[in-house]
Amino acid sequence: MTSSASILFVTVGGSHQPIVTAIRALRPAHVVFFCTGKDPATDRPGSCAQVEGKGLCVKAHPADERPTLPNIPAQCELVPGTWEVVSVPADDLDGCYQAMRREFEQNAARFPDAQRIADYTGGTKTMTSALVLAALEDADITLQLVSGARADLIKVREGTQAAVPAVVDVIRLEREMAPLLAVWGRYAWDEAAAGLSALRTPANASLRAHWQRARDFSRAFAAWDRFDHAGALETLRAYEPIVTRAFPGHYPQLKLLAGGGADSRTEGLRIWDLWLNAKRRAVAGRHDDAVARAYRLLEWTAQWILRKERGWNTDALPADIAREADLAPDREGRYQAALFAAWSLVERHVEGAAARFIREERSAMLDHLQRRNHSILAHGFAPVSRPDWEAFSGWIEARFEPLLRELLKAVGAGNPFGQLPDRFPEF
Repeated sequence: MTSSASILFVTVGGSHQPIVTAIRALRPAHVVFFCTGKDPATDRPGSCAQVEGKGLCVKAHPADERPTLPNIPAQCELVPGTWEVVSVPADDLDGCYQAMRREFEQNAARFPDAQRIADYTGGTKTMTSALVLAALEDADITLQLVSGARADLIKVREGTQAAVPAVVDVIRLEREMAPLLAVWGRYAWDEAAAGLSALRTPANASLRAHWQRARDFSRAFAAWDRFDHAGALETLRAYEPIVTRAFPGHYPQLKLLAGGGADSRTEGLRIWDLWLNAKRRAVAGRHDDAVARAYRLLEWTAQWILRKERGWNTDALPADIAREADLAPDREGRYQAALFAAWSLVERHVEGAAARFIREERSAMLDHLQRRNHSILAHGFAPVSRPDWEAFSGWIEARFEPLLRELLKAVGAGNPFGQLPDRFPEF
């Protein structure tokens, strides 16, 4: 079989005419007839008789008293060995679909260079439905039907029939994209981007634009999810007029996060971004990752407070302040404060809501941090359970988040962005 040859898959029903039209128009190198066998209830012959019947076995018109034509292969002068019959159940959609998918795969392996065309004009409603469904699953199969001028809704006029390609680009792309965009619901943008990138680039300009937006928006939020704010902004910048409308609460603040500024407002937004990231890890069932981020959230917040209120960096504290807090120097003589030590410094040296928070929540914070210490990602050997995460995150939302919002408001970020989108926007 040459590279220009084609395989035609047809469903055979009560009328031979559209099938003959399709075969004569295409002149395929190989034909696969999907037919029905005898009806198990009535024992009446199925459509296989139109393909395998002997002598005159096909009626020229359904109303004729007796058959006057030979079988379809004979009418089309098909050579033995260039066609085959596959029997399918008349009204079993699953059975038809599976048989057709199997034939598609087997013929693709048998004739790898051939064009494969599926004509769904004939056959029972179940057979045509199954053929369309099976063909839509394979991007290398072209769907077609035999159509013509109609005087009514029953059939086309004889002599006007022609095989025409079915336009299924939108259907096929939406079917392929739907499960990939669904993973936005669990913030799996990397997975969505990889799947969308693997799809065949649509030829239609409008469909291609839709696919490109889905792919690039997935890439952008995947970058944001791994704290690559600059990479996310670089990807979205090309779509700025669109993303400004689609993500009005996120895009402006992404610009701040990506700017690399060292000001208190930007640092506060980065802390807030970390908290939202922790909650996304929990949605994905990765509770150890979520707790690790929550630990860093508490630590970073104390560091941020000391930096903006006192000008102190907890990786190099003033010696007198450190000694007062009973901190020992490291091997290089620097005084550093980890999470709880940093909060103790906030309690001693900062006035206001932050100091009140640690005084009131010290014991609860210690209890919740034990969950982190028992995690595999910290000092323990057991995974963090969902109930453990829910207890920890519940405390953060009820006790810590109000403080964080108050601190953000004080630096001009009183309305921080919400969780990143879990649905691809409609356009």
